[in-house]
Amino acid sequence: MADRPALLIVDDKRNMVRLMSKVMGPEARIYTALNGAEAVRVLTEAPIDAVLCDLKMPDMDGLDVLRACRRLRPRAAFVLMTAYATVGTAVEALKLGAFDYLTKPFDPEAAQAVLRQALGRARVEAPADQVEVLPGIIARSPAMVELADLVRRVADSDVTALILGETGTGKERVARAIHQLSPRASKRCVALNCAAVPADLLESELFGHARGAFTGAMSDRKGLFEEAEGGSLLLDEIGDMRLSLQAKLTRALEERAVRRVGEARERPVDVRLIAATHRDLSALVAEGGFREDLWYRLNVALIELPPLRDRAGDVPLLAHHFLQQHLERARSARTTGLSPEALAALEAYDWPGNVRQLRSAIERACVVARDPLIAVEDLPPEIARAAVRPLPEDSLSSLTWAEALERGRVEMGRRYLESVLRRFEGKVAEAAAHAGVERESFYRLLRRHGVDAITFRS
Repeated sequence: MADRPALLIVDDKRNMVRLMSKVMGPEARIYTALNGAEAVRVLTEAPIDAVLCDLKMPDMDGLDVLRACRRLRPRAAFVLMTAYATVGTAVEALKLGAFDYLTKPFDPEAAQAVLRQALGRARVEAPADQVEVLPGIIARSPAMVELADLVRRVADSDVTALILGETGTGKERVARAIHQLSPRASKRCVALNCAAVPADLLESELFGHARGAFTGAMSDRKGLFEEAEGGSLLLDEIGDMRLSLQAKLTRALEERAVRRVGEARERPVDVRLIAATHRDLSALVAEGGFREDLWYRLNVALIELPPLRDRAGDVPLLAHHFLQQHLERARSARTTGLSPEALAALEAYDWPGNVRQLRSAIERACVVARDPLIAVEDLPPEIARAAVRPLPEDSLSSLTWAEALERGRVEMGRRYLESVLRRFEGKVAEAAAHAGVERESFYRLLRRHGVDAITFRS
């Protein structure tokens, strides 16, 4: 099947290559290499999702292949197999971004479980191609695709545009997209956050002032309307503008002219206004907090941005986009991707702060993560807490390790290990056999998830 993930198996021993090809053949498209140089060639030519590679080989060792893989296929999950495992080897492999390692001889079913997880991680980390539905805006949800079509039609006109949406939904990005797609794109797009400027200075910022108009006005100064001549003026959070200034803004829009503070004459301006706010302007009008005539002037081309909770399909796309941006900026980044559990937590959260909050969560996780994959515990506490979905202990302990991973539940690994150890009273050999994992791999899993088997012994 063409949609199966691609696995590269690298070992200088043909028997091992044949064995693992047979074990993984039903689940992946298999590529093979008998040495490091051949592996690098395959990585260069084929879209590999995961690599199973031996450590000791004649020309290039497994760590060399791992370094090449990180360069050529940074999203591929890499599993090292070796008969010479040491703590130093494991640490070095993990530092280089390896997903896991297997110690020879190993149970093929245990290797299958690890590789199944690696392939699943790789598919999670490689979402559908990012779609830039508008300049600077990544999305693929139907709501945003439909909104992008509206924005393009609005941009072609020269009418005043009003963008409504919760804080953090990307109103300014949409406003700049309108400008970039409009006939005014060659001119400036000047932006002002009305809530960030003191009320007594906002008029001067917008319309300019004459020398001596007030204390500190030492010379004539253009306002932002004049600065944006021929282009666009974005007034963000226009719902916070005081009523007296709303009246002057309404006149400027109607007359297409501005009067500087302290001057009597009007100056003609050719500016397209784009306004944005998180407030309900129609409710403000009813309450007397916003001028009705200005509301009508603004409400010509209305664009409403959906909150992130209503476009959940964009969460994985945006998360990986922000992760990639962080990796490009960071001088030395340990993080290479998101674990399936962390991604499930992100998708389960409601995002009251919308896209801005998601960006901050990813940046925070990149900073605090200890391992190449961002884990649930690396996410902000409110996101990790909201993602927990308790299951009965009996249900957990009846699963194999691979089945538990496939459930994709937050903190499933740790809770599953605790449940199985409780069932077998801390006997690691029996718990590992039940889980379908080699005992040494089971011990590594315990260490990785911070679980102590001794505490479960009766």
